[in-house]
Amino acid sequence: MGARVEFEHRVWQVSGLVDGRVYLAADDGATGCVLATALVSAAGFRVVGQADPEIPAAEEWAALPVAARERALAWQRHIREIETGLPGGPGSGGKVREAYDPQRFTLAEREHAKAAELTALGWTKVSRATVQRRRIAYRKQGLVALVDQRSLRRRSGTGRADERVVAAVLEALRLRRGRKATTVKQIIELAEQIVADRHGRGRVNLPAQASMYRLVKALSDPAEPPGSPARTATGRYRMGGAPPALRPAERVHVATAALGVPVVGEDGRAVAVPVTAAVDGATGCVLASVVHGRQAVPVQLPVLLAEMAVPRVVRPGWREMLRTLHESLPGRLTGVEARLEAAAARPVAVPETLVFDPATAAAGAWLLSVCESLGVSLEAVSARQEGRAVAETVRVLAGLFTRHAAAVAAAGCPGPGGDGPGQPAPCVLSMLHLQDVLDEWITTVWHTRPQEALRHPLMPRAVLSPKEMWQVLLGAAGVLPLPLRARHFAELLPAGRHAITEAGIRLGRRRYDAACLDEHRGRPCPTTDDGRWEVHHHPYDVRQVHIRLPDGELHPLAWTDSAHGLRPFDATVHQRTAQTVTARTRRPAGQPASPGAGAGAAERHAETEAAPQAGPLMQGPDVAQVQGHRASGEGPGWPVWDAQAEAGQW
Repeated sequence: MGARVEFEHRVWQVSGLVDGRVYLAADDGATGCVLATALVSAAGFRVVGQADPEIPAAEEWAALPVAARERALAWQRHIREIETGLPGGPGSGGKVREAYDPQRFTLAEREHAKAAELTALGWTKVSRATVQRRRIAYRKQGLVALVDQRSLRRRSGTGRADERVVAAVLEALRLRRGRKATTVKQIIELAEQIVADRHGRGRVNLPAQASMYRLVKALSDPAEPPGSPARTATGRYRMGGAPPALRPAERVHVATAALGVPVVGEDGRAVAVPVTAAVDGATGCVLASVVHGRQAVPVQLPVLLAEMAVPRVVRPGWREMLRTLHESLPGRLTGVEARLEAAAARPVAVPETLVFDPATAAAGAWLLSVCESLGVSLEAVSARQEGRAVAETVRVLAGLFTRHAAAVAAAGCPGPGGDGPGQPAPCVLSMLHLQDVLDEWITTVWHTRPQEALRHPLMPRAVLSPKEMWQVLLGAAGVLPLPLRARHFAELLPAGRHAITEAGIRLGRRRYDAACLDEHRGRPCPTTDDGRWEVHHHPYDVRQVHIRLPDGELHPLAWTDSAHGLRPFDATVHQRTAQTVTARTRRPAGQPASPGAGAGAAERHAETEAAPQAGPLMQGPDVAQVQGHRASGEGPGWPVWDAQAEAGQW
């Protein structure tokens, strides 16, 4: 409320926020009303006086040496202490040290005190001007500005310690932080134990003892070497738990639950999958949800952040991909146009605090830099500490959706073809279809379903739905959480290096291509040392990837076989697919494990000689059975054969 925004080449003032719509007033008396998601995603929109957030490149941060990254993080804590008095920033808790109390000393005096402290700790060439320069650069450019510029030059990956060993040393330093009796030898022993537990004993080559000592020294914070007491309290809230969320997107919890509906894996077998959802703690809205395989746990948090912070309607190619998936499976709740309208009004926001369990969601160093740029706080807690209510909510969501997905699968496979005469064929959805059905169900059913946990303290008998709770709190808070732009979606996805061939890019045995690759086919990337190109991909959606071309922008590349793999299934194809998957995943009772199991070699030879000769592609029923079903016009869902079936050819 009261903010000034630029929209359609004019400057407006926000005069109201009601039911997801923004009321605008111009200086010349003109007024307007526009949907919030349409306003923030419009071309040329910006908040006057607020810069567009810049997400640091994942490749640039990952290429930095570990020591340079740790040095920058150490500088970050010192700068936070200068500005707020607390190394963890505002709201982190702890006691303000006397020399850095903002109520008693000016900013210049606190910079003098920090320069004297770092000089006493052994930091070289640290003056008040140096501290001030670092602080100003951090405010303008973020965490990357604190990295030693010499480390930003490209270097080869040789001559450095294994990243798995580095991660173990960092974990050991975190676990032993603040303990006075800790020695470097104890940290090395703990790091070696962590490596053995995570990757197996003897599978990771550990550096020599002297190298491990140097590694621990390089990764340690010079202001807090091993054995020094912790200066600030790092624990969670000691009494009463975390404060309740009162605004939309104030605290977003990530939880995982198993689904009871199987999907067809990439190997053709039916597999069980879980769902990971990001639930808003104040309203119960599901801001993001992904269906993934069990081997994909922990889920990558940058992907969830991209799903919840970028509106679907502004993502490149999203409308076309939605139409293809929606029309390829019957039994939908709404039409395509209704889904597009509902997706435009679905809540999206950059969370203020993201709460996750490290066992189910992964946060790396690059994500910390991204969250620092976006102003997102991360809280890593176990399910026992916090989030039990949200975890139970996700389990209820998974149970209700399982029944709906089973009904959709049954509607997609009508007709006979099951285990017995007259029984329907078992239908197993693909991962993409199940994700699309989940998105539709959350928008149409879950967000409009009243929930017992969503009650206002002043109206305890009024049960609200997540969509209604979002509108109520949005109007009461008077603040609209701003989402990210379309270009940020691809930036947040995991990045890798791949070559451009004449056929495009191959990733996960799939081919991706677009017209923007024509002038780069078969050529090396001019901006990388190995000549391969930077490609960002969604680990749970194979329909599209993004490549960074020499212009610096990420361009979308479509999956070339999507039209064939996602075309509408007719009944015959559904039945044959279901029969094939069922035969792979379960064996009928009494059937031996292999042909001729338990029989002698002579008996197996006799069976082979007596068996009819099948065609080169598949083995089918005998000729009499085919003729009988052809005459009656009925059959167990087999396709129609031609006259050559009598000769054993299909």
